[in-house]
Amino acid sequence: MTHIALLDRAAAAPMLDQVLAWSAVNSGSRNLPGLATIAAMLADAFSVLPGPIALLPPDPVDAVHPDGTRAEQPHGHNLHLRVRPDAPVQILLTGHMDTVFGADHPFQATHRIAPDRLNGPGVADMKGGIAIMLAALVAIERDPARDRLGYEVVLNADEEVGSGGSAALIAAAAQGKAAALTYEPALPDGTLAGARPGSGNFSAIITGRSAHAGRNPEDGRNAVVAAADLALRMAKAAGPRLSVNPARIDGGGPNNVVPDHAILRINMRPATPDDEARARSYLDAAIAMVAAAHDVTIHLHGGFGRPPKPLDPAAERLFALVRACGTELGLDIGWRATGGVCDGNNIAACGVPVVDTMGARGGAIHSDAEYLLIDSLAERARLSALVLHRLATEGFRP
Repeated sequence: MTHIALLDRAAAAPMLDQVLAWSAVNSGSRNLPGLATIAAMLADAFSVLPGPIALLPPDPVDAVHPDGTRAEQPHGHNLHLRVRPDAPVQILLTGHMDTVFGADHPFQATHRIAPDRLNGPGVADMKGGIAIMLAALVAIERDPARDRLGYEVVLNADEEVGSGGSAALIAAAAQGKAAALTYEPALPDGTLAGARPGSGNFSAIITGRSAHAGRNPEDGRNAVVAAADLALRMAKAAGPRLSVNPARIDGGGPNNVVPDHAILRINMRPATPDDEARARSYLDAAIAMVAAAHDVTIHLHGGFGRPPKPLDPAAERLFALVRACGTELGLDIGWRATGGVCDGNNIAACGVPVVDTMGARGGAIHSDAEYLLIDSLAERARLSALVLHRLATEGFRP
């Protein structure tokens, strides 16, 4: 192996210290002060790389409140870095600095739960992944192959809430790239996520007519009943290629008033673009039928923010490259379909093959039992460094 020095440099990076420092900062998706702090820390850490770093403001994102009003949602700034944009091989590396644990969440501290396991908010998802990404990039910058490799880095602040404020930035960064690596955590045994479904979040705002529940209920148009009817109709759409979760109904009021307002929140996850089109058609038809049956009006807010990510031939070739690098390092790299979604969905929709679980091995993410397997930091940094070396020296044609 002629690139032992490259791999040793990647493995020797101070990744555990970085994870401990970064995880000590609460960077829940809505915690703007915490996100500003972690963004500044990451900008300082990534400043060792050549190329300008910018903290870019998010695009506007709105949401529907329980009373039906729409308001802009606050999102943090996104880190952007570009190095050697004229190099012959161009790739994209992405990660997210936000976690699902808000400023008021009780899960705030990190501690070792075993000699090889670190428990803490975001240690695996994905501050460990960001540390691995940086270690591999710093290592490749001291490798002669670096001059053939250009790259763009995006670390966004809103992945855990759908990347609404950063989707356009990621799409722009994906343009012209041969391949992409995203640093979501791998499974504890090192298995990678292969095909992913898409994901759409919708709010159906239902307006009926209020009336006295005892004196003249027939004059009312019950928005809560209409919302329940729509939820039941949508649940029937679920199947092997589409999951449907009617997640919440907001609305209602005093027992003696026919409610004139309700909102149904729905998540749908289609397996393929065709399934996504069918899901949207089913939703539109169900809304029309419920509106007619209950004499209510229904306004739909939302959409499919994460396109489905099937494994196409280009993605399979990129996975094969990662597997070959793993074999050289003594790692058995496999992958399987998963029900989760991430920014890899959006990158793949731009026509760029992506492996989106290049991060640390860990588990129990999105819970207070989240853990990082500490030895996977060096292991995965070596893997990423070797993948970058291969991309630089051999190129990649999507």
